Amino acid sequence: MKVKIQTTLGDIVVRLYDETPIHRDNFVKLAKQGYYDGTLFHRVIKDFMIQGGDPDSKGAPAGKMLGVGGPDYTLQAEIIDGLFHKRGALAAARQGDEVNPERRSSGSQFYIVWGQVYNQGQLRQFSKQLKMQKIQSAFNQLASQHRDEIMQLRRERNRAGLQELQDKLAAQAEAMVKGDGLTPEQIEVYSTIGGTPHLDGQYTVFGEVEQGLDVVELIQNTKTARADRPAEDIQMTITVIE
Repeated sequence: MKVKIQTTLGDIVVRLYDETPIHRDNFVKLAKQGYYDGTLFHRVIKDFMIQGGDPDSKGAPAGKMLGVGGPDYTLQAEIIDGLFHKRGALAAARQGDEVNPERRSSGSQFYIVWGQVYNQGQLRQFSKQLKMQKIQSAFNQLASQHRDEIMQLRRERNRAGLQELQDKLAAQAEAMVKGDGLTPEQIEVYSTIGGTPHLDGQYTVFGEVEQGLDVVELIQNTKTARADRPAEDIQMTITVIE
């Protein structure tokens, strides 16, 4: 499934991944409804990404704060190993972990990655950080499964028991995470094509640009004003390519 994002700076053709059917089907549904037509790329950060999909951006006057609009639902996360934030990746925006621990995606807002190219030393550090994030995520999942036991130990003020359980779960979490944080494919892509490796495992990637990466480059280079909004509006219309 492909979509065409027609912008005032040119067209971008994006292929949506079958591995993320919830996001694919939702994006197609909204595009067919004309939901995105007339919306803006409202947040642009050079050497990082371009973001759009806020319905409140339609006809928004200069200076209006944007970025919180969307439908009355969010989407279940589909964070899949092998789908990562290479240059041209399409991913779903979302609220932060502190209010959104399940990492559910915005119902409509998305971003397209630009990023940068990294050297091997930087990628080793990213790989280490990503592995630690995966271990922490696995630990949190295990802890939620043992919630009743943890609460009982706390009520009993059993510090030794809590520490023993924590050590046990930490060991299990570490055993669950195999290999390094970044795969050889990720390291190859991030060291040659570029992207944003620090976002891997945090947001749902559900497509990639097949044509029009030069347009993404033009947009991410555009002059911006307050809150990273382009000084001159960049409107879009999204259609499904059957």
